[in-house]
Amino acid sequence: MSNPALSGGTNLVSGFTRLCKGLAVVLVGGHIVIQFFPAAVTYVALIPARTIPFAWNLITAGYIEQTVYGVVVSTIGLLFIGKLLEPIWGSKEFLKFIFVVNFLISVCNFVTAIALYYITRRETYLYMPLSGFHGVISGFLVGIKQIIPDQELPLLKIKVKWLPSITLLLSIATSFWTEEAASYLPTVIFGTYMSWIYLRYWQRKQETKLKGDPSDEFAFSTFFPDFLRPVIDPIASIFHRLLCGRSDASNDAQGYTLGGAPLPGSDPIEASRRRERGARALEERLAAERLPSAGEKQRDAAENV
Repeated sequence: MSNPALSGGTNLVSGFTRLCKGLAVVLVGGHIVIQFFPAAVTYVALIPARTIPFAWNLITAGYIEQTVYGVVVSTIGLLFIGKLLEPIWGSKEFLKFIFVVNFLISVCNFVTAIALYYITRRETYLYMPLSGFHGVISGFLVGIKQIIPDQELPLLKIKVKWLPSITLLLSIATSFWTEEAASYLPTVIFGTYMSWIYLRYWQRKQETKLKGDPSDEFAFSTFFPDFLRPVIDPIASIFHRLLCGRSDASNDAQGYTLGGAPLPGSDPIEASRRRERGARALEERLAAERLPSAGEKQRDAAENV
C-alpha cells in the first residue's frame, strides 16, 4: 500500500491543518519570548526544585523549545506528521493526545529528576530546566506506527513501524557524546512510552466509542526485534496487570463483552480493521489533495503549448 505523503509529491509542503499551524506559532513564539526574556525560562520550563510553587510548568514546559535546533525540528515534525494524523483522529482527539502526553511526560520527568537527586545527591537534576515538544513528536511516530505500520519509507526502505524504535536508539546513542542528553533523552523515552500507553488503552474511537487498540500488531513487544519478543512479552504483561488491571475490569463491566463474545471494536480483529480504515482514509485524503496540483500542471502545459 503506497502512501503519497511518504513517497513524495507536489503537495508536500502544503495541506497543513489550521490546528498544527496554530501550535507551530505557539512553539516559535515561545522560543522567541525566552530569547528576549531569558528569565522567563524559570516560570515556563520544568525546573523540579521549583515545580511545587510553579506547578503550571508541568503543562507549559512541553511547548517551550530552548534551542533553535529544537524549535525547527519540532515545528517541522508537527506540521508534516500532524497533517497525517489529525484527519484520522479528528482535531479534538489530536489536541487531547498532545495535551495528555505532554503533561504525562512532564510528570515523569519531574519524578525521575527527584529520584536521581536522591540517588546521586547532585543538585543539577533539581535545577536543570527541562522543556521541549520533542516528546510529542516521538509520540506522533508511535501514532504513525499504529496506522500504517507496514508502509516503507521511499529512500531508506525501512518500515514505518520501526521509526519510534530507531528514534529511541539514535537518541540513546547520541547521549554518549553530548552532555545535554539529560535534558532531552528522558523526554524522548517517556514521550514514546506514554504515547503508546495512551493509544493502546485510553484513546476513544469515534466509530465505536470504545477505548484503545488491543491488537497484537500494536503490542509493546512490536517495538523490539522478533528474537526479543519472547522475553519482552512476559515483562510487558506484568506492567499491563499493574497499570491497567482496573481499567480492564471496568471495560468488562461496561459491556466490552456480551454473553462471552467481544463487542465490535473491543477485539484485535476489529482493531486491525480500524487501522485499515484509517490508512485508507489517509490515502484517499492525500490523493484528493494531489488532484488540484495535477490539474494545475496540465493547465500550465496547455498554456505553454
